[in-house]
Amino acid sequence: MTTARIDARFAQLKAEGRAGFIPYVMTGDPSRDEALEILQGLPAAGADLIELGLAFSDPMAEGPPIQRAALRGLKAGMTLRGTLDLVADFRQSDETTPLILMGYLNPVESYGYEAFARDAADAGVDGLIVVDCPPEEADPLAAALDAAQVSLIRLATPTSDDARLQVIAQGTSGFVYYVSVAGVTGVKEAVAADVAPAVERVRKAAGLPVAVGFGVRTPERAAEIARVSDAVVAGSVFVDEIATALDAGEPAVPRVLARVKALADAVKSARP
Repeated sequence: MTTARIDARFAQLKAEGRAGFIPYVMTGDPSRDEALEILQGLPAAGADLIELGLAFSDPMAEGPPIQRAALRGLKAGMTLRGTLDLVADFRQSDETTPLILMGYLNPVESYGYEAFARDAADAGVDGLIVVDCPPEEADPLAAALDAAQVSLIRLATPTSDDARLQVIAQGTSGFVYYVSVAGVTGVKEAVAADVAPAVERVRKAAGLPVAVGFGVRTPERAAEIARVSDAVVAGSVFVDEIATALDAGEPAVPRVLARVKALADAVKSARP
């Protein structure tokens, strides 16, 4: 069961009395081999779970850093099938770290829901976040994922009222991803005082752990969010490291993993 890997990790985090850290990186960025090297290095750098972005030409929820990362992934030749192969290669050396794909519906629909769910599970994918697939339109995808025991992880936002949270909670498994700010990734900063009551509302509605993403770029901010959530997600800060390395003609992998470790250490030491 792939969903079980997510449940086991959050149970472990709860037993340890701390929040988890979930770095987001883009498939194929800056190349397939370097993307695999980054994936393989994330657990040792402090990742409790991993989000792997699907390279897509129109990532509407993403700010400029992740938009550019997606274009680099596409330029490197990354496809959805190629992403699943990348995950399978990662699983050859890591059978325990939950890995979540995050992206948009078009590539998954083109692949075919049943085929995608089957191949994703076979590759070692644990969950899927589809930014532009609302619950009202998710039944076919949800059924395929459920049959393959891959979690469908839904998004809640600052504008999700109590009635909407009930809809979001239906069919969601693993955890709920709370979008901490209105807008795209990598632009605004998350504020712990605003996030805390929202996390409680989402957790109560769904009965699941709540991971908070969007607006987390520094160790200080990561620690603040870790005190009021079950997990912290950061992404734009890592793809920015790749862009900086490319501009400087330097290796990208060490820069990314060093920045991941800095935020992961802050999350792990956030609670007394």
